Formats: sequence, C-alpha cells, structure tokens
Amino acid sequence: MTSSSSSSTCCCFLLFLFCFFCFDSGEAFAVFDPHWHPATATWYGSADGDGSDGGACGYGTLVDVKPLRARVGAVSPVLFKGGEGCGACYKVRCLDPAICSRRAVTVIITDECPGGYCAAGHTHFDLSGAAFGRMAVAGEAGQLRDRGEISVIFRRTPCKYPGKNIAFHVNEGSTNFWLSLLVEFEGDDGDIGSMHIKQANSMRWLEMKHVWGASWCIIGGPLQGPFSVKLTTLTTRRTLSARDVIPRNWSPKATYTSRLNFL
Repeated sequence: MTSSSSSSTCCCFLLFLFCFFCFDSGEAFAVFDPHWHPATATWYGSADGDGSDGGACGYGTLVDVKPLRARVGAVSPVLFKGGEGCGACYKVRCLDPAICSRRAVTVIITDECPGGYCAAGHTHFDLSGAAFGRMAVAGEAGQLRDRGEISVIFRRTPCKYPGKNIAFHVNEGSTNFWLSLLVEFEGDDGDIGSMHIKQANSMRWLEMKHVWGASWCIIGGPLQGPFSVKLTTLTTRRTLSARDVIPRNWSPKATYTSRLNFL
C-alpha cells in the first residue's frame, strides 16, 4: 500500500470515529466509564433487605419493587450532585479476594448519605444490605457485612430497564399554577440535566426548574394540558421528547408513562 492510500485510509477511519462520537444530543453514545475509581462502601437497613423506603431522590415506594428493589444505594454529595445524580447507575465491586467476588453489583442512586462516611469530598456508597452482600463470594455475604466499611472500586454504567419506558409522576401539591414532575425509569444515563414542558396548542418549550432529587417544577398559569415533556440528560446531553404524555385531565399523585426511553 502506498503512503497516499495509507493516509487516505487513516483519514477515513478518523472521520468514522468523529462521526460516531459526535452525533447530535439525541444520538449521543451511551454513558459508560471504562475506568474503575476508588471509593468506600457501607450498608444500611436489614442484612438481606432492599434498603430504606423513599430517599432524597423522591422515588418513594418505587425503591421497594423491581426493577429498583435491592439495587438502591445512597451516595456522598460528590456523586449525589445536589440531586442531579439521582437515577444514575454504577457498578461497585469490593477488593479483598479472600471474601469478595470478582462480580460487581449494579446499583441505582436513590438517596444521599450526608456526614460521617459520606462527608463532602469523600466518594462513598451506602448500599442496601442485599446489594452489599452480593459483592461477596458464595456463602460469605454475612462475613462481608460484618466488616462494616470496606474499600471498593466503582464505575459508571448505563441504566437498563427492560420493558419500561420513561414515566412522569405528578408530585403531590401540583396545581394549574405550580406543576412538579418526578422522572422514573430513565434508561441509559439515568440522570437529568434539564427539563422543558410544552402546553396544549403551543409551540414554545418552557424551562422547568430543578426542585430537589429527581423532581422538577414550573410556575406559571394557568397551565393547560395536555403537556409534552422534553428532558436532557446531565452526562451525555441526549434529549427525548414525549408528546402529550400528561393528559388534559391530569391529577396530582398520578404517574403517566411515555412510549419512549433511551436505548
């Protein structure tokens, strides 16, 4: 092969890579961190339990049922990110070969653990007893939990909810002048960087404000449904728009499921 053809092949390959990684925000590559990072971990709740109800992300009783059940975790502020880290998924693995399996456990961020082990600047996971025990070799889950705090490594991984589409829960207290939504079952990134809403018979997307956890709100009114919702992920800036997902006759505490999810 001549140097000219080699150069051409190289340029084509680089162009392919550029096109692969530089899709617009709706086609960005999946969130994935190939590198493992050091952290510490503890566990809470009952030894084989699913963790506590609710949590700082606001998912409520969702943490008690599949697919979140037994996969929940609280994190220190550095990963919680003031609530914008809610819904992100991580693989966590312990390191002692005498008691730890090489298998990592996948956890979904549903809560924050401030203070103590979870002091600001310290990367820490506080896992459900079940998730913590799954990092052990067979028969050693109890021994691993007896150690309390352990050293672990972690990395970001895509969230996967087979058969689930993104849903929007209307928070209690919402009215035609103050509408608050909580996002459930967001695949891939799992986290949210921004949200917008569009009212009935309107072409204008209105920006929602982050309230706390995985909840966002808009103040105005009177707001008129049905509402379309557009969300942008925090990490890879992918966007998804669910048209008229919240009906005209919506009600507080109801959950409305879209027909879409990130792959």
